Amino acid sequence: MIMTMAEDSIAQGRMRSGPLAIPYQLKLILKSMRPRQWTKNGIVFMALIFSVNQDWKPGDVSTWDHLVLQATLTALAFSLVSGAGYLINDTRDRESDRLHPRKSRRPIAAGLLSPQVAVFAAAVFIAAGTAMAFGLDWRTGATVVGYMGVTVIYTVWLKNEVILDVMTIAALFVLRAMGGAYAVDVPISPWLYVVTALGALFLGITKRRAEVNLLQGDASSHRSTLALYTPALVDQMTSMVTASTVIAYALYTFTADNLPENHAMMLTIPFVLYGIFRYLFLALNRDEGGSPEEVLLKDVPMILTIFGWVATSMIILSLSR
Repeated sequence: MIMTMAEDSIAQGRMRSGPLAIPYQLKLILKSMRPRQWTKNGIVFMALIFSVNQDWKPGDVSTWDHLVLQATLTALAFSLVSGAGYLINDTRDRESDRLHPRKSRRPIAAGLLSPQVAVFAAAVFIAAGTAMAFGLDWRTGATVVGYMGVTVIYTVWLKNEVILDVMTIAALFVLRAMGGAYAVDVPISPWLYVVTALGALFLGITKRRAEVNLLQGDASSHRSTLALYTPALVDQMTSMVTASTVIAYALYTFTADNLPENHAMMLTIPFVLYGIFRYLFLALNRDEGGSPEEVLLKDVPMILTIFGWVATSMIILSLSR
């Protein structure tokens, strides 16, 4: 075993110093940026989905193809800055991450990617993502700057404050939704922002529950706030946020100004209900709540639910034009 670890270290050292050093470092940087987490940036397409009932004029620059491109570039901009945020976070938390059974494998915590390289790469991606966002719309650019600012504050301070940590995560989701709305220049009902915040709180709280269960007695040594998230507290918070999310979405479907007056959007409520219940099932019965991105990428029923919601929403809105 010792010989194997030594051989691995020698091989990795050669790869970092040999002709494959740059590709290897780039691979480590990309891994540290957590591409699977970029699925969260799909929230920027919410405004695009709810714009299909608009009437387009011939020759208008705001055609559907143009809006799809705008939303896609916005998602890319958020992916660059959020990935940079993970690089900064892993650099700052590399010591505590080494105590975690899963996070200790991250390139920076494992000593495979130097903090200096990680910080430099983060600066490059922040500059690129911000420039891209401002190129789309100055409001989108300002939102991305705000997103990055909140991310830094979260990394330095708020991630260690109980309750405020999950509320900050919810705020980051709302900023993504706002950036997407500004990019396609579509007004969004305040209800949608409320639902986005509550949905993000739901994911954040269930993730905290999974982390507490995984680390158990060692939770406080990894992050001080985890010791304060007792199972009883997390269960109460989950119950409250789950109910609030369902109620808020139901109210949104028949009170928002930009939705069909016949309340047909209420037909999408079952998708939301099933999605929430399915996620609770996976989080509580299969201990998969610690990785929401894995659920979104691998769980077939959840994937079909999301596609079903998107398709049903777009059909209803298209027929209301």
